[in-house]
Amino acid sequence: MTDNAQVVILGGGYAGITAAKALDDAADVTLVDAREAFVHNIAALRALVAPEWIDRIIFPYDRLLARGRFVQGRAVEVDVGRVELDSGEVLTPDYLVLATGSRYPFPAKSSEQSAEDARDSYRTAAAELNSAEHALLLGAGPVGLELAGEIRTSHPDTRVTIVDPADEILAGPYDQRVRDELRRQLAELGVELLLGTSLISDPSTAVTEHHAFTVTTTGGDEIAADIWYRCYGVVPQTGYLTGALAQAVNADGRIAVTSEQRVRGQDNVFAVGDIGDREAPLGGRAMRQAAVAADNVKALIAGAELVAYEPRPPAIFVPLGPEGGAGQMPGADEIAGAEQVAEIKGRHMMVDPFVQMFAGAKAQPAPR
Repeated sequence: MTDNAQVVILGGGYAGITAAKALDDAADVTLVDAREAFVHNIAALRALVAPEWIDRIIFPYDRLLARGRFVQGRAVEVDVGRVELDSGEVLTPDYLVLATGSRYPFPAKSSEQSAEDARDSYRTAAAELNSAEHALLLGAGPVGLELAGEIRTSHPDTRVTIVDPADEILAGPYDQRVRDELRRQLAELGVELLLGTSLISDPSTAVTEHHAFTVTTTGGDEIAADIWYRCYGVVPQTGYLTGALAQAVNADGRIAVTSEQRVRGQDNVFAVGDIGDREAPLGGRAMRQAAVAADNVKALIAGAELVAYEPRPPAIFVPLGPEGGAGQMPGADEIAGAEQVAEIKGRHMMVDPFVQMFAGAKAQPAPR
């Protein structure tokens, strides 16, 4: 295997850092992201309610790679073999990995470009929540449910209401027993569910801002609250693609990919994570796809046979605070209850592997 192949990885989310780390000793890697630091989004909601977590979930990209380089910038025009950044710099990779992920409302994801701005945004949002008496959450998917659990376990005097137009929580191919168990625990926590309805209009105040408001649902219910969060709205980030790569983008903004994680119709361009069209977006899936893409870049460099990514059965873990929640393991007969979810995710929020990945980063072990 030669070590002078030029690999550009666009996006420093879960998929991008996994691919970059795996290829660091196999090629000349350039990782590009508009932000200066990786934010461990899996623990972002915990950082909202427990600000001591904030410094533990932010990792500078310049601590990730031993051989490769990090470039802070935003891709503005990207086609096969050519990447133009907002700085005007043009990269000409032999292999390109698209891992730009998706946008999602704060606080589940931060869009701040500087690490300090990201820290400040979470500290400000945490202070706003500390003053709130009634939090309104729009969306009963994993983020809305997890945020409800975080607020009720850390701020037990704060009332929480979830509104969603769906008739059931946690849409997706999941075991109904998981939903039933989550609903049972949410009821014990005192979370109010208003399902099968939506707001006639959004609150007049800004998201995460503490300020009293009243909204009305399509079912005629009035809700008086003083802080709200948008817990839905995944938007794939593929608008920078041009030429042949733009032709691979589907109507929903996601990229058509092959079983080898290559962009359909391309030999040396890969797409992983939220922007690909093979699976619904989840951090663990993105990292597995990125590992396969990295293996296949190595295979192309070495002239070896490529491998295929094999999707796994549905799996999910939804913590409701450090000690609650429910989920399902791939192929398991029984669902995961509160103790298992707490052990797998809820107590430590999977921080330690990223402390190890960013060797030398100024991060502390997760609180236990």
